[in-house]
Amino acid sequence: MILNKIRSWNKLSILGISLMLLNNISCIDYEDNVNPNEVTEEMMEADNLKTGAFFSQMLRRVVIVNDGDKLDSDYQIAQNLSHDLYSGYIAATLGSTNHNGQYNFQEQWVNATFDYAYTGIMAPWQSIHKIATEQELPEVDALATIVKVEGMHRIADTFGPIPYVNYGSSSLYDALDLVYNKFFEELDNAIEVLSNYVNGNVDAKLMSDYDCVYGGDVEKWVKFANTLRLRLAIRVSYANPTLAEAQAKKSMENMFGFIESKAERAELSHNSLEYHHPLHEIAYNFNSGDCRPGATIVAYLNGLNDSRISSYFTTAGDGEYHGVRIGITTSNMSNYQGNKISNLNINRASTPVVWMTAAESFFLRAEGALRGWTMGGTAKSFYEQGVRMSFEENNAAGVDDYLADNTSTPGAFADNVGSDNYTFSSKVTPAWDDNADFEGQLERIITQKWIAIYPDGPEGWSEYRRTGYPEVIPVVRNSSNGTIDTELQVRRLPYTRDEKINNASGVASGISALGGQDTGGTKLWWDKRSR
Repeated sequence: MILNKIRSWNKLSILGISLMLLNNISCIDYEDNVNPNEVTEEMMEADNLKTGAFFSQMLRRVVIVNDGDKLDSDYQIAQNLSHDLYSGYIAATLGSTNHNGQYNFQEQWVNATFDYAYTGIMAPWQSIHKIATEQELPEVDALATIVKVEGMHRIADTFGPIPYVNYGSSSLYDALDLVYNKFFEELDNAIEVLSNYVNGNVDAKLMSDYDCVYGGDVEKWVKFANTLRLRLAIRVSYANPTLAEAQAKKSMENMFGFIESKAERAELSHNSLEYHHPLHEIAYNFNSGDCRPGATIVAYLNGLNDSRISSYFTTAGDGEYHGVRIGITTSNMSNYQGNKISNLNINRASTPVVWMTAAESFFLRAEGALRGWTMGGTAKSFYEQGVRMSFEENNAAGVDDYLADNTSTPGAFADNVGSDNYTFSSKVTPAWDDNADFEGQLERIITQKWIAIYPDGPEGWSEYRRTGYPEVIPVVRNSSNGTIDTELQVRRLPYTRDEKINNASGVASGISALGGQDTGGTKLWWDKRSR
């Protein structure tokens, strides 16, 4: 059960903090009347020693990175072999052809998606919350809570109802609308606390020694939190449009605004954390390469003559870009791992793990404006700013010609190894169309957002489910035994085996709140569009 796991984790955490304190003792300037062999409460409060280790761990678990505790293979089973596939970004080229990519969910992998979030995000957040409350450090609590929402909304968007609202005192699952209400409540409070903290400090820094995202820059955290609140507002726009607009309005009214530059985007810093992007190891060093570019995104970039393709992928042996469909069946998977297929253009030393691009911020406001919300600009202006920012973030050329292109459309996918071809029905172009209807303009916004946030599989999959855009190529083989419609595609992951064994009553409450069967074909609360 989740609570038992937390207790076990906390015992290990105490040891970790103790070791950390010992390593930092030599850096402390002791007063004469202080025992040099003890670390006082005042010292730990001043240096955030009690909360720092927990905070660093949370940052490394939003997207799992290899830090000695978790490995690249943990990222692979928790995200790559689900979200990254279903978003259309990545295809699995594993030796086995019977796995998540064909909707035959592997229990160990699904367990990892759920468990790593609770042990790596929720449990350390609970410790920070307790310590920060005791030490009267609301700003530290606020910072950790923003990270918690960023990490856990991905889990809620994966499974649906989860234990969240009364976490720590109940193992029952909360309905997804209640979880989202809690997200908004937490973000509202955190943004208020940190905004006041910035206003009261000329050079507002917080947790600098432990912050591998913004280096302790509180104003950037506020901008991220505002943008995150807008992301979640947009997420619920079909399920509760009144709530969505109200939350978007709050972010608009905050004086610090949104992420607007590459320097402000949320990403793990190479300067303060030694790591590499897990996709590099999976694509290049796992077996002969356990993943390759997804057919959908390669076909879109090819068809739209999008120069970002060279930033995202390498060319195949013929000098062209070729992807792979998910759910392929073959007796010789090595054909898809050789030089007939492109690979991911990831530099082991420098490619960052990005939580939120600057471009996404503009596309969120573009959709808000399209819905008639006050966003400070038009849907077209934000759309074009988003495209320009994405080209800048990816060092791509030719953005002016791209935004003027009203003829290029997604290209048909031609399987360069087999015969699993696909022809798109979408006729979306890069150029904005003032005469297009709501759906035509929304498709443009979501398509470009989807391209810009690659390779963020959780967001790409969520936006596809929410809007139906872009047109994602369906699986070749559907092994769900009829529980998932091939054309509608997978809508969620089923609850985990471990929870069903150890927390049966909790899972039962989750299924009841889900309002459908515990299968990959049941839609989540915010997934309201009929298609």
